[in-house]
Amino acid sequence: MNRLDLLGSIVHYIGVLGSIYRYMIIAYILLSWLPNARDSVVGEWLAKLVEPYLAPFRKIIPPIGGMLDLSPIVALIALQFVIQGIIGVIVYIAELFM
Repeated sequence: MNRLDLLGSIVHYIGVLGSIYRYMIIAYILLSWLPNARDSVVGEWLAKLVEPYLAPFRKIIPPIGGMLDLSPIVALIALQFVIQGIIGVIVYIAELFM
């Protein structure tokens, strides 16, 4: 396996992990629409993985009208920027050494 294949694999896996985490956040948001769904095993598991990431956004962005929480949307957008930034840095560093 040459360096370019390795770089492609790393970038691919970072993208896949980012997509999985995005879907976890979306599933966690959807669970809030169902009564007692967050109290299930899956809901608690997702809460342990997603809430540490969402908590800072919830501190900054208050709910609108006391009910509508837009912080997960901002968190998803920020996550996309972070993933693209990490991929960009990896590609830049790889280009320095090629």
